Amino acid sequence: MIQRRLGRSDIEISAIGLGCWQFSEGSGLAGGFWEALPTPTVEEIVDASLRGGINWFDTAEAYGDGRSERALASALTRLGKKPGEVVVATKWFPYPFRGASSIVNTIGDRLTNLNPFGIDLHQIHQPFAFATVAAQANAMAELVQAGKIRTVGVSNFSAKKMRAFHDVLASRGVPLVSNQMQYSLLDRRIESNGVMAAAKELGITIIAYSPLAQGLLSGKFHEDPTLIKNRVGPRKFLPSFRAKGLERSRPLIEELRKIATAHGVTPSQVALNWLIHFHGDTVVVIPGATKGRHAEENVGAGKFTLSPDELRRIDELSRQFL
Repeated sequence: MIQRRLGRSDIEISAIGLGCWQFSEGSGLAGGFWEALPTPTVEEIVDASLRGGINWFDTAEAYGDGRSERALASALTRLGKKPGEVVVATKWFPYPFRGASSIVNTIGDRLTNLNPFGIDLHQIHQPFAFATVAAQANAMAELVQAGKIRTVGVSNFSAKKMRAFHDVLASRGVPLVSNQMQYSLLDRRIESNGVMAAAKELGITIIAYSPLAQGLLSGKFHEDPTLIKNRVGPRKFLPSFRAKGLERSRPLIEELRKIATAHGVTPSQVALNWLIHFHGDTVVVIPGATKGRHAEENVGAGKFTLSPDELRRIDELSRQFL
């Protein structure tokens, strides 16, 4: 598995991690996006990820009100992992009327849920908060300096807010190591709105969430559009899953299939491989998995090499989604 440095920290992570949103047990607004997974299935997914070389896992407070954090910690423990052997990332959510003091006041809950694992990367989940960027950044710096967390990241931050957060942390001697953004071949907006350019300039890692566009890049919904009707959650209502959206992305999907056949892999693996290579070392991905075989497929995405021509062809067909 390809290894990447997490921003300007000393943490080494695999270019492919595991997103743990789906471990929310179907609870809450965020968790309701997915079906509740049985405990053995969660363990199977984590095990397949570890065996494939994935060394880090991304969860959040908002994923089932801590249920995902607890499910991840339990699975890692049952599989014999100890603190320091894996990298764990979580997030604080700026629920309405929460101030920056909540970041410090709730860190005990995060650590309790993840026990015995520590927090290697703590992130601000959304940029819309009842607190200034400076107040949030200073609260995070306080946690680093107190030894409660190792590094600091943000999520869904614009280039302007990311730069502002970076500058405040830098004044405290703490680097901003990551910005977690929605990024896939069907959503390349961060390349046109300044986020990617700023990340490269500042040495910030882009953590791509929804890198398979909620499964669209697998091509299965293009083959059989009726599949979406049986899906749990709001995906079925997204424009990209409607007939017009499927037709718009069909040329890209057909090219992914063609390239996948040439490499003996799947379209999803080609899509992930492009993300982790096209921008050098800047981008890492956190695809989710609801079955062990999904995790195995994620791992396989880092084990082949796309040619320059293949990278270019995919780029050209997906540029309409910039």
